[in-house]
Parts: sequence; structure tokens; C-alpha cells
Amino acid sequence: MLQSLDDRPLRVRNIGADVAVGDFVSIDPDGERVQHVLHRHSAFVRRASFVGNRAEAHTIAANVGTVMLLHGLTSPPNPRRLERELVLAWDSGARPVVVMTKIDLVDDPRPTVEAMQDVAPGVDVLVASGISGEGVDELRHYANDNATIALLGASGVGKSTLLNSLVGASRQATADVREGDQRGRHTTTASELVRLPSGGWLIDTPGVRAVSLWSSGRGIERAFADVFELMDHCRFRDCKHEDEPDCAVSSAVAAGTLDPRRLDSMKRLVAEEAALEAEQKAHDKTFDKRGARRPKKV
Repeated sequence: MLQSLDDRPLRVRNIGADVAVGDFVSIDPDGERVQHVLHRHSAFVRRASFVGNRAEAHTIAANVGTVMLLHGLTSPPNPRRLERELVLAWDSGARPVVVMTKIDLVDDPRPTVEAMQDVAPGVDVLVASGISGEGVDELRHYANDNATIALLGASGVGKSTLLNSLVGASRQATADVREGDQRGRHTTTASELVRLPSGGWLIDTPGVRAVSLWSSGRGIERAFADVFELMDHCRFRDCKHEDEPDCAVSSAVAAGTLDPRRLDSMKRLVAEEAALEAEQKAHDKTFDKRGARRPKKV
């Protein structure tokens, strides 16, 4: 089912068309199927989660202006997940914003907010509550001028509650999290485009447990801007940041101004991206230009 610009639902078949939530499409004269997907100015893409298609892309949302990366203040901060989300967000072409939810349930959000700010250089880190409404008006501003925002986060971070507050109605069902680990159940089962009463659009996505990379443009460089800034001051251009002399990155780690876990995380993501690119090339070689699998050589 598609949604027209005047918010009317349209039932149109998308057979053979790669359509994602947020796409603009043209429909055939009969009004029965998607004829063409218009150019996307942004696309939030991750690696497909199904084992059979691990070398294929899964587009979560398209034509998004701002991706709001939601993390709950009631759980310990998860910098490594946020780093992955930031890589995907920067590569999508959208603007990432970190939103710490459930501020109504904590006494002092500052330690968690500061921990997340350390891994999100140059990115807004905001706090909000879908229950009390605190911070919600500030989030609505990102949808000004008919822009589209998307909410992304693990199940249990309060996405559906925040969406209901943004929309001003109980649009999505909500569920309690488990008390032991604050993990939630999936109350959003499919991505959905929702019109905001103040103008603009909002895309709600299902809870994403595993944040798998796809092919990166400059996402890693932008998500780790602080590390790349240091790398520019290393003596050697091909510095591995291990035991080379005059390594600015190693010096920052030794001085305590760069968390070694952040450096390790960046190296793992770079290696993961290289392995994924190799897997994609191998996958492409097994198919001919028509998309049919090539026969194995005997």
C-alpha cells in the first residue's frame, strides 16, 4: 500500500520495483502498479538480515532529511551500537540526530548524554520523553518545511511512545519492557510513513536488534571524525596506529584523550566493511547481467 501526497492510501502493486517507505513513485496509467521509483536524495540502507541474502542490501527508509537514533536513558549507554548507527546514517545522505528517550524515568541524564556525545562528534544529542512531552517540540522542528524524519532504535527504547507524542494521538501500540534488562517487544512490525499534524512526515521503523553495515561511502570517516582528525597528524600516511613512531592516534590514546575502545571499534568497522565489499564482489560474479545465476565451471 502506498500513500499519496495528500495522505490518501493507495493500493498499488510493486512487483519488480524496489520500493521503500518514503519513496516517490510514478504509477502506470491503469493505477495498478508502480511504474518507476524516482531518484532518492537519501536512503537508509543496511545489510539484509536473512542468511540467504547477506550480500544484498535492505533499504529501511528513503528520502529522509533527519534520522533520529533513539537510545533509552534507563539502559546503560551503548556507544558501539551508536557508532554503527552513525555510519549508516551518514552514508544514507540524511542528517543524524541522537535522541535519548525516557528522561522522565531518570534523575540525572547528564552522564549518559555526555557518554554518547563523546562518540557522536558534531551531532546533536537531545533528550525527550514521549510520556511527559519534554523535548518533543524540539524534535518536531526537524520536520519543518515538509521534511521527513525517521526514528531508528532497538525495541524497548520508546519509539512508539515517542511517535504517539509527536503525532498527538495513539497511532502505535506500546508495550512494557522487561524489568531485568529493559529490552522490549516489537510493537512496530513494519516501517510506516505518518503525517505530522504540524507539517512534515515521520517514518517509524521496526526495532532493529542487529545494526549491520552495508557499503560505506564516507560514513566511517564522518562517524569517527575525531579519530580521522588525529590521523592527519601521523608521520606516516599508511600508519596502522600501533607501534609506529610519531603516531598522533597512539599518542592521544596514551594521553587519555582518545578512548582505545573507540579506536578498536573503528578498526573493526573498517575491516567489516572491507570484508563486505569482497563478499559483494563475489556475489556479483555469480550472476550475469540479467540477474540469473551463472553456471559453475567444471
